[in-house]
Amino acid sequence: MSVKHPIISVIGSSGAGTTSVKKVFEQIFTREKINAAFIEGDSFHRFDRMEMKARMEAAQQAGNNHFSHFGLENNLLAELQEVFAEYATHGTGKMRYYVHSQDEAEKLGSPPGTFTPWTQLPTGTDLLLYEGLHGAVNHGDINTGKHADVKLGVVPVINLEWIQKIHRDRSARQYSTEAVMDTILRRMPDYVHYICPQFAETDINFQRVPLVDTSDPFIARWIPTPDESIVVIRFKNPRGIDFPYLLSMMHGSFMSRANSIAIPGNKFDLAMQLILTPVILQLIDRKRRAG
Repeated sequence: MSVKHPIISVIGSSGAGTTSVKKVFEQIFTREKINAAFIEGDSFHRFDRMEMKARMEAAQQAGNNHFSHFGLENNLLAELQEVFAEYATHGTGKMRYYVHSQDEAEKLGSPPGTFTPWTQLPTGTDLLLYEGLHGAVNHGDINTGKHADVKLGVVPVINLEWIQKIHRDRSARQYSTEAVMDTILRRMPDYVHYICPQFAETDINFQRVPLVDTSDPFIARWIPTPDESIVVIRFKNPRGIDFPYLLSMMHGSFMSRANSIAIPGNKFDLAMQLILTPVILQLIDRKRRAG
């Protein structure tokens, strides 16, 4: 953790909705005139798309059917921890991009499935925002979350998470449902061992819960809409959270536990704005007071 160079870590798996949360942060940063640096978790994968595919095939031939991007060994987590430490100390660090699509390839100048060269984070930023899979891993010698001032989890219930991933991968990446199912099954042990435990480390979790039948996510024709969902927001430490204010601002909300509030799904963006804006401004105020 660092007063002068704060770090916010947003953790969620593929299809969880972390990209939407990142957009809310960008809106807050623009409105409050905050100059933020960004790191995407995918940029710390160890292998590019072709090498990962080759290693996955080799693992399967060797009897390992659970070789995945969720696994610690397939990511540069020591390097990610080092970047967090360097930013917390000096406000600097290295970064690169993983190129997901042809559209990104045209913008970044590298083919899809590859990484851009390493560069330095921009200087003079107010804070660092990480968004990805491993922002709060605490396993063995790795503790990526220890340098983060705020850790957020984005965790739809599992069937909804699968539905969102299936629809995204079929529409944006032209994968078949069967291929996405294989990916989900291959990742499951790493998901249980390395992704889930991070949500016990987070300060706030946002969990979307559908109010429609998602019993078989592999045949769902569409993703449940915000109007067909509620969002459960859990605070690790509820001290200082103005729950009456939040309840008054979001009609239909209610307290489900002493540290949790449930809100209508269509109030998710508003809830993030109301909850995260004071958190960000507090970090910036501490930074400026520290000089």
